[in-house]
Amino acid sequence: MIKAILIFNNHGKPRLSKFYEHYNEDTEQQIIRETFHLVSKRDENVCNFLEGGLLIGGSDYKLIYRHYATLYFVFCVDSSESELGILDLIQVFVETLDKCFENVCELDLIFHVDKVHHILAEMVMGGMVLETNMNEIITQVDAQNKMEKSEVSASLKICYLDQIQ
Repeated sequence: MIKAILIFNNHGKPRLSKFYEHYNEDTEQQIIRETFHLVSKRDENVCNFLEGGLLIGGSDYKLIYRHYATLYFVFCVDSSESELGILDLIQVFVETLDKCFENVCELDLIFHVDKVHHILAEMVMGGMVLETNMNEIITQVDAQNKMEKSEVSASLKICYLDQIQ
């Protein structure tokens, strides 16, 4: 099971954090800091798996991560998850973000956090992987975007009709 999904930049600033277990805010911030220190000090040519930090469960959990440009994508998982499966899930997540934002960058994660969370929710819910097919994920995200646009259009039309009456 996935315990947490964290994205932070090279300086340790969190750009997305999704915890699938309840922690208070201070503990979440400590977990993010500890995870950043564990992952960022590793060389680029070493394995992308390591034991979780003390705050997130120690050796019972693994941190599986990928470093793309200025962002670290880190999944904290228990021993029931496949390391290679999670690496593939990270790749699908990044490729989906890339398709949705046309060359995703750190600013996209900052200014479109709701859309990023929606994409993530299409893939993982309650710590369980729901979908790994990028085309299916993009289809669902596009359907949501279309629905949002039609709602905005309908509400604008209602406002306009109210004004002219």
